Amino acid sequence: MMDIIITGQQAWDVEIGSNCKNIALEFSKNHRVLYVNSPLDRRSLLKNLMDPKVQKRLRVVRKKRDGLEKINENLWVLYPDHISESINWINSDQIFDFFNKWNNKVFASCIQSSADRLGFEDFIHFNDNDIFRGFYLKDYLKPRLSVYYSRDYMLGVNYWKKHGQRLEPMLIAKSDLCVANSPYLTDYCRKYNEKSYYVGQGCDLEMFLDGINANEPEDLRAIKRPRIGYIGAVQSLRLDPSLIHHIAATRPGWNIVLVGMEDNEFRKSPLHQMPNVTFTGPKSIETLPAYLNAFDVCINPQIVNEVTIGNYPRKIDEYLAVGKPTVATRTEGMRIFEGYVYMAENKEDYISLIERALAEDSVSKSEERRDFASLHSWENSVKEIYTAIEKSL
Repeated sequence: MMDIIITGQQAWDVEIGSNCKNIALEFSKNHRVLYVNSPLDRRSLLKNLMDPKVQKRLRVVRKKRDGLEKINENLWVLYPDHISESINWINSDQIFDFFNKWNNKVFASCIQSSADRLGFEDFIHFNDNDIFRGFYLKDYLKPRLSVYYSRDYMLGVNYWKKHGQRLEPMLIAKSDLCVANSPYLTDYCRKYNEKSYYVGQGCDLEMFLDGINANEPEDLRAIKRPRIGYIGAVQSLRLDPSLIHHIAATRPGWNIVLVGMEDNEFRKSPLHQMPNVTFTGPKSIETLPAYLNAFDVCINPQIVNEVTIGNYPRKIDEYLAVGKPTVATRTEGMRIFEGYVYMAENKEDYISLIERALAEDSVSKSEERRDFASLHSWENSVKEIYTAIEKSL
């Protein structure tokens, strides 16, 4: 049995699906795991003081509650007991590095204290794509092995690009090994660390594989078929509003349903004035299989940029697990779905491929999709992580 400490970007109490949480739960089946939330930062404290999550963290900082919570026999979650300084606005590399090292030192001290309480020794540190808060943790925590997990191309986002363009290659290089959820990101990591391994991606398969039996959501019953659906973050950084507009305008008899939280660009888009486009807003994770099951074709109308080109599209597994025909923009990250997803190169392809998906759908094709998606389990992905760790040890 190993002791594993996980740090990363996504908090345990995040509402959306999280790779790192799934990995932590899978780790905890055989090993002891400490899942560390990122510290409460000064900006979030000032901006969102009354948010219940901020208040919970503030009570830990003020020593009014224990920051260590037990989730299961082998898994604990840590809410750090300090406030991290918000420093990304600093332009000077030297000044940023000084304060980032200080933030890391305080963070590491909090982690080490909880590790000592739990009796963790000779542990493995698993860093979920956190460039800044994890940059010096290998130096301070001195783990048996440091693992950097690349699941998104963070440098495509301005916040991370500012200092991450310089720091992420350095962090990858000094990690003992890197694991990535897409071939594209594996190749990216291998530029800086030869011990970089593709470990695939998991999906909450059990929930979605059962989605074929889910009842139709009430708010979709009045929407006529065929329904062309998308589930996920409705963000202009990842999706192409003009592509969705083209589909809706070219085929007014199709109803486009977008399930998820919108960003400002989508809120202001003319899509809201189109009678055959419906925005449902965000839905709880437990209800998503029912929405997928109510679609005739699922789509992933990505805009191709440095953020999306190599990322593993987790939602595709969810679509396929419910057996749905799927049309998606062809990217590097979509290579592994060849033969199971209709790949579109342009907006005209979307029209012809959705028509084809509607015409060709069958029980046997649905079963093939579900069988393929079942291979992408967290158990299989974590097995690959274990293999990479064993090679490095």
